[in-house]
Amino acid sequence: MPTVNPGDPETDHSLPTRAERMGEMPYSRRHTRVLLGSGTGWALDAMDVGLISFVGLAIATQWDLSATQQSWLLSIGFVGMAIGATFGGMLADRYGRRTVFALTLLVYGLATGASALATGLAALLLLRFLVGIGLGAELPVASTLVSELSPTRIRGRMVVILESFWAVGWLLAALIGFFVVPLSDDGWRWAFAIGLVPALYAAAVRWGLPESPLFLERRGRVAEAEQVVRSFEDAAGIAHPESRPLPEAPPRTPGTLWSMPYRVRTAGIWIVWFCVNFSYYGAFIWLPSLLYAQGFDLVRSFGYTLVITLAQLPGYALAAVLVEVWGRRATLATFLLGSAAAAVCFGVAGETWQIIAAGCAMSFFNLGAWGALYAITPEIYPTTVRASGAGAAAGFGRLASIAAPLLVPVILAAWGNAALFAIFGGAFVVGAIAAYLLLPEQAGDALEPS
Repeated sequence: MPTVNPGDPETDHSLPTRAERMGEMPYSRRHTRVLLGSGTGWALDAMDVGLISFVGLAIATQWDLSATQQSWLLSIGFVGMAIGATFGGMLADRYGRRTVFALTLLVYGLATGASALATGLAALLLLRFLVGIGLGAELPVASTLVSELSPTRIRGRMVVILESFWAVGWLLAALIGFFVVPLSDDGWRWAFAIGLVPALYAAAVRWGLPESPLFLERRGRVAEAEQVVRSFEDAAGIAHPESRPLPEAPPRTPGTLWSMPYRVRTAGIWIVWFCVNFSYYGAFIWLPSLLYAQGFDLVRSFGYTLVITLAQLPGYALAAVLVEVWGRRATLATFLLGSAAAAVCFGVAGETWQIIAAGCAMSFFNLGAWGALYAITPEIYPTTVRASGAGAAAGFGRLASIAAPLLVPVILAAWGNAALFAIFGGAFVVGAIAAYLLLPEQAGDALEPS
């Protein structure tokens, strides 16, 4: 047996690892800064995604775009998001969460601002593709960073709170769509110009947020990892205990996500991401246009979308509580089943109040499900492939977000509104079933460090 020397970091296993010190940390103002810093980037991300659903309708009207051209305008960003999510996670596992997060903000902020100057559909499609690359890479990287910096007992709640900033960003997009876009023929250009804000915020992110100490230690940057952990301990007013090193990580290969320990959870998380993306983006990206097609004018369709968007906030709030009480999988499945019921109701709604009520229910349950999904995704993988695993799942899901906006006009023309939302409801049900493949349940457990 190896000799154990009490107090020796190399042999005394009673000493905590730095990952355990982070997990046992009481909540402090330092955590609030992480949430606000990451969440602001997340909100700006959502604002950009939401803008295209409002701006797309205005551009389609001004440029006399066909339904197919409008579909590509709505979908091309998701092509970039699929690529960005897949490679952004890999880059974050290699170069760091904070660095890649800041880079993605810079890429999509500049591309969004440049979209304001587009004079034709081809140029705008190219810029929206670049926007998508930045957006797609940012989301899984930000959720991984917050997950690794959170106390274990509220880790899921913190990630859901992070995801709730999506509603803030979507509300900003709805407000811009309601107040800015209709002002003039160039209103959509001013809306895109506002998207330059993320580029300015990127510098603050790069220097204001800490890097993940789990990532730093795995990359051999032990002194930097210790400095980050101590900064959180100082903020919480607690002592700095000695740490033992993390256990040696198993070798990482290109097939790690599909190796025996992870293949079932990888299959499950990919299915959930695909189903949620398909139904969410199929419904919400087209929502202003669907309302417009039902006879509401441009301003009223934007106004109703704004009301429906407000229901996202209580959905996030309830999910933030339930992920720690019920657990991640039960919360995710429940909210997905609620989304399915709301989608079916929206498809058959006829009166204005029915449309708004069903839309609010769909918004409430769907965004609560998104919160639970972002909480569970980084938890099912070890540190060495955590961002890669989250990025790969998000990238696969983005394939659905590409297909859905393209399929919406085809399904509407062939079968009508009720059939369209019944399909969305079916996808939510499949996602709810797949949620139970995401083993083991991680509520209350430390992140797997290896």
